[in-house]
Amino acid sequence: MKQQRHTVIRELLSKAPISNQDELRQKLAGRGFYVTQATLSRDIHELKLSKGPGGYSLSNGNGDEEDSLPGIREVLQSFGLEVRQAMNLLVLITKTSGAQPIAAGIDYEDFPEVVGTIAGDDAVLIICPDMEQATKLKTKIEGYLG
Repeated sequence: MKQQRHTVIRELLSKAPISNQDELRQKLAGRGFYVTQATLSRDIHELKLSKGPGGYSLSNGNGDEEDSLPGIREVLQSFGLEVRQAMNLLVLITKTSGAQPIAAGIDYEDFPEVVGTIAGDDAVLIICPDMEQATKLKTKIEGYLG
């Protein structure tokens, strides 16, 4: 459903900019996608839409492959199993071969709590600047894991 909704959003924006979230929500409803403001905000973030004086538009104008990459929430839900904390370090246990996409997703998100990541095959080491930031990030990741 999400991928279909993203496709419709790209299609709508390829025709003309949309002035605000409410207009986008109404156009989606007209196509059978009823979403909350929170869902629409996530979609806008995940699709990396640009907002200018004319409203929302596709950031690169053609909706290329980079815009359709899954967000960190999807990657963690698909591959993440558990997160453990050791002082300012987090170890994210993943499914086999799941560490690389998760580490790349975390790096791509540019979380302020992350100094860097190191990925193996089924675990990601996440280095945080201090214990407080690690605890904050652990809570955020646990929310994504479900």
